[in-house]
Amino acid sequence: MDMNKLSIERRGRILACLCEGMSVRATCRLMDCSKDAALKLVVDAGTACAAYHDQHVRGIASKRVQVDEIWSFVHAKAKNVPQEKRGQFGFGDVWTWTAIDADSKLMIAWHVGRRDAGAAHIFMNDVAARLANRVQLSSDGNHAYLSAVDEAFDRGIDYAMIVKIYGNSPESEKRYSPAVCLGVEKTEVRGLPDPKHISTSYIERSNLTLRMQNRRFTRLTNAFSKKLANHRHMLAITWVYYNFARIHQTLRVTPAMQAGISEHVWTMEEIAGLIP
Repeated sequence: MDMNKLSIERRGRILACLCEGMSVRATCRLMDCSKDAALKLVVDAGTACAAYHDQHVRGIASKRVQVDEIWSFVHAKAKNVPQEKRGQFGFGDVWTWTAIDADSKLMIAWHVGRRDAGAAHIFMNDVAARLANRVQLSSDGNHAYLSAVDEAFDRGIDYAMIVKIYGNSPESEKRYSPAVCLGVEKTEVRGLPDPKHISTSYIERSNLTLRMQNRRFTRLTNAFSKKLANHRHMLAITWVYYNFARIHQTLRVTPAMQAGISEHVWTMEEIAGLIP
């Protein structure tokens, strides 16, 4: 079944399944469509969503922004990548850099890359280009942010780092027992950040949202991305859905409505309708 045989309503339902944590194969079984048709839709919708976000999520009048990086992998885990593919980006560890407005919960920007200085510079320049005014920025202790923030904002920012201090877990023998958080260290880096708002809580909560709603980020499954391009496409779909179509439980509106860049709750058909 090719894209010409999928109605706009059916495209919307397929995208809804993918944005609610279902794998591609499960979506195909539920929607009675072929895998090729579903993946073609991911490519087309992902391209359209990335273009829409790039054009419309700009001039954001934010006050506080939080940034973080979330780990995933493509093709295979790093230890299982074939020898001839090792060292090539897109095979093994992949990091998604994200920036959220702490008030509207709008996902301002994201970037898929390595966890290094090069990716930090690309990401922070993109964040700065989407903001309309000076903001207070909070990040974790990743030192790659230091030079990237200076380059992107030319010191016109109130910036602080927050580092959590963990103790030894009494259940350290178990794989998924989290260590005990003993406290946090807040370091003012640039400007005059308000100590009360030095936090990465909202961006860390968005990491959970991403892992729950995008099956490619769910741990211990075989639903991980096999191709880097499809990984990026599905991220674009996920964040446009999150910003424009998903009502935030606390705000009672979508993040885009709260940020003033949308006037209504989008339907999945509207997202599918972005495809040329």
